[in-house]
Amino acid sequence: MDWQFTEDRPIWQQLTDQLALRILKGEYPPGERLPGVRELAAQAGVNPNTMQRAMAQLEADGLAVGSRTAGRTVTQDVTVIEAAAKARARTAVRVCLETLEELGCGGEAALVLVKEELHHE
Repeated sequence: MDWQFTEDRPIWQQLTDQLALRILKGEYPPGERLPGVRELAAQAGVNPNTMQRAMAQLEADGLAVGSRTAGRTVTQDVTVIEAAAKARARTAVRVCLETLEELGCGGEAALVLVKEELHHE
């Protein structure tokens, strides 16, 4: 796995986001056992306590379910995963629209640009 970190936010939050994205993309499907904290920490090159905090946040967000004997698994509740994906997509759209607005391109003009990009691919 490729882990990337920036200086603008705590590492545990970035780990949470990256793990969540992997769940949302289906790299970790519903019901699948997640790698252990130590394994993930070693892969990411972070302290296990930092990774533990990220995994605990995934549980708090409902994307992972913890078990004392079986470790953590991805939630089997697909509606939770779909809702998280939709929320992340809405955030991306909101950021895009804010940027377009800053450039003086709002409303219909922004919609035209999006449609052009969709057809350009």
